Amino acid sequence: MTDQASSSSDESAQNAALQKAVIVGMQPEQSSHVLEEAARYAKLLSAPLIVVHVDVTRFVTYEDPDGYVHSAPIDLNVEAGAAEFDEVQAAAASALEGSGLEWTARQLVGDPALAIKQLANKVDARLIVVGTRKRGLGESIREFFTGSVAARLAHRQHRSVLVVPLEEAVSDDQSEIWTE
Repeated sequence: MTDQASSSSDESAQNAALQKAVIVGMQPEQSSHVLEEAARYAKLLSAPLIVVHVDVTRFVTYEDPDGYVHSAPIDLNVEAGAAEFDEVQAAAASALEGSGLEWTARQLVGDPALAIKQLANKVDARLIVVGTRKRGLGESIREFFTGSVAARLAHRQHRSVLVVPLEEAVSDDQSEIWTE
């Protein structure tokens, strides 16, 4: 694993080394199945893997011409996003240990679909892997206002998007998918 980029020149060099990567969007406590599928495809494609966490509590203020992104917090509690990234990074390190796979972790900021799309463009990604959302009223309301990350990625860029189910499938005789 390589460290998170700390400057624009480091990020540019790292992006060059990660051309044609598989990108996987991860959240804390997300099913390991999503990462396992992304790793499987990265191996099949002989591609590096980029594990991405998007901090939605920060937004992009501006981007330098060389691609370095400057951001500012929506909330003054900026430690929450850093802690989530640390958790995602630790889970990935544990799951990918001994896999022989070249991988790195990145924290992006802002809208998840737009941030992942932008990274995919920078590294000319081969595939984007995301998990389905949890079932529940809160998640249904969030998706109503923000939309599905997977659907927005599928409609706003040209790469294939693999959507991995997070939970047990809903049976065909269950009329409501989200029961809360």
